[in-house]
Amino acid sequence: MVEKLNILLLEDNSEDTELINIELSKEDFLFRIKVVETEDNFLDALINFVPDIILADYTLPSYDGLSALLLTRERSPNLPFIFVSGTIGEEKAIEAMRNGATDYVIKENLSKLGSAVTRAIQERNEVRKSRVLAKALKEVADQWRTTFDAIDDAISLLSPQGEILRCNKAMEKFLKKSFHETIGSTCWELVHKTQEPIPECPVLRMRETRQRETMIMDDGEKTLQVIVDPILDENGDLFQIVHIISDITERIQEEKRLQESEERYRKLYNETPAMLHSTNIDGCLVSVSDFWLKKLGYERNEVIKKKFIDFLTEKSRQEAVEVNMPRFLKDGYINDIPYQFVKKNGEIINVLLSAISEKDSDGNIIRSMAVSIDMTDYKKLEAKFNQAQKMESVGRLAGGVAHDYNNALTVIMGYTELAMMDADPAGPLHADLNQVLKAGRRAQDITRQLLAFARKQTIAPIALNLNQTVESMIKMLRRLIGEDIYFVWLPGKNLWNVKMDPSQIDQILANLCVNSRDAIAGVGKIIIETDTVVFDAGYCADHAGFIPGAFVLMAITDNGCGMDKEILDDIFEPFFTTKAIDKGTGLGLATVYGIVKQNNGFINVYSEPGKGTSIKIYIPRHEGKAVESQEKNTAVIPQGHGETILLVEDDRTILKLGKKILNGLGYTVLTADTPKKAMNLAQEHTGEIHLLVTDVIMPEMNGRELSEQLQSLFPDLKCIFMSGYTANAIAHHGVLDEGVHFVQKPFSKKDLATIVRKVLDENNN
Repeated sequence: MVEKLNILLLEDNSEDTELINIELSKEDFLFRIKVVETEDNFLDALINFVPDIILADYTLPSYDGLSALLLTRERSPNLPFIFVSGTIGEEKAIEAMRNGATDYVIKENLSKLGSAVTRAIQERNEVRKSRVLAKALKEVADQWRTTFDAIDDAISLLSPQGEILRCNKAMEKFLKKSFHETIGSTCWELVHKTQEPIPECPVLRMRETRQRETMIMDDGEKTLQVIVDPILDENGDLFQIVHIISDITERIQEEKRLQESEERYRKLYNETPAMLHSTNIDGCLVSVSDFWLKKLGYERNEVIKKKFIDFLTEKSRQEAVEVNMPRFLKDGYINDIPYQFVKKNGEIINVLLSAISEKDSDGNIIRSMAVSIDMTDYKKLEAKFNQAQKMESVGRLAGGVAHDYNNALTVIMGYTELAMMDADPAGPLHADLNQVLKAGRRAQDITRQLLAFARKQTIAPIALNLNQTVESMIKMLRRLIGEDIYFVWLPGKNLWNVKMDPSQIDQILANLCVNSRDAIAGVGKIIIETDTVVFDAGYCADHAGFIPGAFVLMAITDNGCGMDKEILDDIFEPFFTTKAIDKGTGLGLATVYGIVKQNNGFINVYSEPGKGTSIKIYIPRHEGKAVESQEKNTAVIPQGHGETILLVEDDRTILKLGKKILNGLGYTVLTADTPKKAMNLAQEHTGEIHLLVTDVIMPEMNGRELSEQLQSLFPDLKCIFMSGYTANAIAHHGVLDEGVHFVQKPFSKKDLATIVRKVLDENNN
């Protein structure tokens, strides 16, 4: 593919411009050229035209090429810059090259211009490729080291003589020795506590067998499994040994629990109030539950080895043979198939049958397991049960991961920000660090989406006017959807207030507008509108999912590709997406669903293929007066005035980061990694402590208990809580208690600076 170049030309002579165009047209690349003469026009083109290469005369009436070069290098260090001049001279040309010019061409010899441009672009592309390759190699090495140290099993690399050459963090922890104390010692000295290897040592056996060897060690408290694997050289001789120690205590206990579980399963299978049965590949019954027998009135010996279909009505038997069995053999399962069983006394039972296959190692079906349940109210119960399970699973996942994950992101993003402040903004390191920061923010967004869906997101709801909140986002939303899509905002009149966290409105609109944008191919339209609606019980009885009451409506409508019923049934499922793998996480609509449910609202979706989509969100009316929205200063990071802050955090990495940030902002910082140390530090401190910044979940006592005890020493002490997740210590069902100040991990330097300054300045006016 021929590369198309954006060429920015700084030139005041129209004839020279024409000659330059002619010379460039002779080359094997496509281009568009923008000609400027003044400094302002040059700077504007540098920002908005986004050139791939700059050609510049050395001397112009109102500007000069050298100044243009210096400005370019300040903003784009690697952008090719070629002087095209008749007056530059050798001395000026050397000065230009020293200041970063790529090349220069004399106007009297313009035939060399095309090759100079081609050469400059090729050099730029080669530099880009080499940087990408170097970054990729570094990432691979870092990932390997990170993975090795992240493995829970204690792993070491041994010499053939049993000396430890390398070990991971888990091995250091297991041996309770540092890396340097470990290296050079033998495994039997450190693991078996002997000077000589014991006879059953797997390393000794492996030397003989050249095969993997295993040893089980039980010290009364833990059961350990030691595995050694040989690494042979090209001659088949022992080169090195991989030594792995795994704590299998839980596995042994799990095996015991599994045995007990199997006993419970057998009991459950026979006592559960559902018809359970299994068949072999020929369709003969191999097991039936006691309830199955009771329901149909048979004895076990009357049904085992008999064909399953022999117990069905003629119609169900025909459907089974012609439709359901072929589908089962193809897919390996069937769900909710209506069947009619014939009892021993001739009565008929209507059931819904679901079955799943059991396959051999080659993927062939060898057995089926089925459950048959009375159809009465089954569909409703099944839907509620499945949804409850999904919510519980995602909630457990989000809550379990969020704390440690957000702590890690706090450190990654915090130190990246600090490193960026020290790096040259025009240098490649600054750009690389910015990519790390962007990745951290993306990971932060995914965690926030999971928490929102599971309704575990920390929120501080306030009374607000939805029109004002949406209007404050219009500019951002227009940038988000792009210029090809027509954006329409239709605010409702006399809108009631709602009580929500404003950031949740931002999340809803961003997710829904992105989905609408992606559903539109080319030019399209997105409409956001608000209104007030009231539903009575009669209306809700005829419209599934609607709730009686007074609501504020927010609707997002597009004329995109639309959705069919099959997709509509799954759109709020977590991780369900119709987008390409690298285009969506499947959490956008799930996030919206969780936010709306957390605020006691509901959603309805109207869509048809080819006719667009309308998503209507109903939020309960709030009688309170709306809080006035305040413009945020996005440019200045608030500084301290020497106030003393007590910072308490049990994660020492975050503690160190927080102290560094707060010191840099001009505060005096006292630090403690436990609540007790914080209390002792406060009691010994002779001056005033103005603010407590504390983690919520800590050993010894939680953050709220610590703040209450410290306020007995410092009655005017103000407090900010921080956490990767919240707890009932400061929030109920994710909603912050009134007057509680909270910063969610991971936080940026600006986030921390803003809330600290805000809390310190409260009631000081």
